[in-house]
Amino acid sequence: MQKHLRLNEYKVLLFRLLLAYIFYFVARVLFYFYNANLLRVESVSDFISLCYYGLSFDTTAILYVNLLFIVFSIFPILKNTNKGYQKFLFYLYFGTNLLAYATNFVDFIYYKFTFARTTSAVMSVLEHETNKATLFSNFLVEYWHVWVLFLLCAALWVFLYKKVSVQDFKPTRYIPYFSFSIIGFLVTILLVIGGIRGGDFKKSTRPINLLDASRHVTNIVHSDIVLNSPFAIIRTLFSNGFAKTNYEGVTQKVILDEVKPIKEYHNNPKTKPNVVVFIVESYGREYIGAFNKEAKIPNYKSHAPFLDSLAQHSLIFTNAYANGRQSIHGMSSVLAGIPSFKDAFTSSPYPKQKIESIVSVLKGEGYDTSFFHGAANGSMGFLGFSNILGIDHYYGRTEFNDDSQFDGFWGIWDEPFLQYMKKTLDKKKSPFFASVFTVSSHEPYIIPDKYKNRFHEGGVPMHKCAEYTDYALKRFFTEAKKEPWFDNTIFVLVADHCNQIFYDEFHKPINRYAVPILIYQPNSKYIGVDKDLAQQIDIYPTILDMIGYDKPFRSWGRSLVDKQSSAPFVMNSTGTIYQFSRGNYICTFDGKNVLGFYAKKDKALKNNLIKNRNAEMNDIELNCKAFIQDYMQRVIDKKLTSQ
Repeated sequence: MQKHLRLNEYKVLLFRLLLAYIFYFVARVLFYFYNANLLRVESVSDFISLCYYGLSFDTTAILYVNLLFIVFSIFPILKNTNKGYQKFLFYLYFGTNLLAYATNFVDFIYYKFTFARTTSAVMSVLEHETNKATLFSNFLVEYWHVWVLFLLCAALWVFLYKKVSVQDFKPTRYIPYFSFSIIGFLVTILLVIGGIRGGDFKKSTRPINLLDASRHVTNIVHSDIVLNSPFAIIRTLFSNGFAKTNYEGVTQKVILDEVKPIKEYHNNPKTKPNVVVFIVESYGREYIGAFNKEAKIPNYKSHAPFLDSLAQHSLIFTNAYANGRQSIHGMSSVLAGIPSFKDAFTSSPYPKQKIESIVSVLKGEGYDTSFFHGAANGSMGFLGFSNILGIDHYYGRTEFNDDSQFDGFWGIWDEPFLQYMKKTLDKKKSPFFASVFTVSSHEPYIIPDKYKNRFHEGGVPMHKCAEYTDYALKRFFTEAKKEPWFDNTIFVLVADHCNQIFYDEFHKPINRYAVPILIYQPNSKYIGVDKDLAQQIDIYPTILDMIGYDKPFRSWGRSLVDKQSSAPFVMNSTGTIYQFSRGNYICTFDGKNVLGFYAKKDKALKNNLIKNRNAEMNDIELNCKAFIQDYMQRVIDKKLTSQ
């Protein structure tokens, strides 16, 4: 009777699904092992607790991945137990499971660069790359140990799967067989739906998503232990991070008074200097000594001697942060003042609209505009976004036209490409605007052979790349100083995001977004150290204030050289949680509810003060909500201009 009613098949199905749970647990342990210095769990019991909370996220991922396998395993077709059908199930099971499982192993390494589980947004990052095969093969070679572990886990998984098999039988009584099968099928599907939702059948609740991982942690970064990479990818695959909000208390008056999305400055006489903006790949604030003098980091060593010297003649912001986590986030934040939160603005359905930016404003003032990027034309989506912004000239690897200087992975080495940029600018008439996105300070952390004995790895591989890019910048400035256009130019330097971390100070969640902002104008008044909060979206309004542009323009950022109009603040996102810093506090917000308030010096987000709310905290929450509401409405309604 037991065999006849297919109980053996159901038991084997449960065993096979249980194997997935076991190996997801193994992947979670390995994920922590590879990223322990970033995740830092206090005790084994705390880690086990995080793994327990992760079970619901594992359940969702496992059931999604195995949906077809489950259906084909229990759907009554009379031949479920024969050898050929079980072989089909074997290939279906491992074809889907190992593909999904591999994404966990990618995050053993990729997490170090993004500080978040991989989501479907990675597709938008890769879609513009022409060197996918090279990057993938390099990943396999560079991180061979990760793939050895993956293959070992896969082999063990296959071995265990084969240890338990379905008993072959042919039903002779069809009515009981099909009756049991139909009931079993319906019950199983019901349980699968509940599992995919996170174990909740209530209509009033939504299926769990990435935000729910933060409910179970006191340290936000630990939500990445609770999550798994297949879940993060699946849950974001068809989601749109852009949705209008209408928060209680956020009126249009609040937006106009607090967010001030339309700016207008009258602080400086109208001038037309050239403007050159360096967006330096992965160049975290950690690497530059001038930005860390008061950080009190034991045994600190700078890896940017030229930028340290340039900082002595510049206005530098030692409390500045990125508004995003990826390179394309940096371009839209710096040039257009448009941050990215859950999803990149440039990968959303909304970038193809009229956008007021530093490019459009300066073009209106008669500037020639250029964008330089030494990678393959179109890489990272920069060419497409340049066209949307209306940039006149795009200079990439194609225009450089000398692949003897190609690094073999990303693009032209920084030193020759910056020299090419300088020579191109020499031919332009003033005023001109130019922005360059460098490429060399990036994984796989290589530098030209001729400099291997000059620049050294230091604490992490990134350090030698930071030193090489610093040298490339020095060479640019040394040569540019000889040109007549140099003295009438505002130079701005900022990083797109951070990269490898060496010092504990920058392991803190807030400091994972810590970037340098440096403004250098020869023979100007803009010299010194500014400790106020600053961010990438502040660069666009700052430049317009400096050149005396006196018309209204759309900007969520503020002029960093204007101390009267707007209060300093920083807004960014982990991909799931908004982080809003202003005044004395840091606010964490999930889009619906405030998760915590932390003292501004508590960049590790250790001591949540939410139980002791005060008036300033309430005001910060209102400002955070007002920013999000105006941002979403303007992006979706295509109102990214001052008109």
